[in-house]
Amino acid sequence: MTNVDILFRYASPPTEQVALALARARDVYGIRGLTLDRSAQTVRVEFDATRLTPAVVANLLASSGLQLVEELPLILPAAPQPETAPTS
Repeated sequence: MTNVDILFRYASPPTEQVALALARARDVYGIRGLTLDRSAQTVRVEFDATRLTPAVVANLLASSGLQLVEELPLILPAAPQPETAPTS
């Protein structure tokens, strides 16, 4: 088992019908957990990568009625370091 997390931004807050569909998505074999962050409009999914792919997870969320906008990185890229002038 290889647990992987994936993060998506969604377009609009989920309706009650979408929330119920997302709750049923938790029953899909390989989905370990779903976490909605309403303030950031993101959904984080923990899944078993030996059973599912990121594309399958995205399709599962989309089929629940959640309008996905983009996949987000879980780790922010490092800020560029300022260049230092060589000392002589």
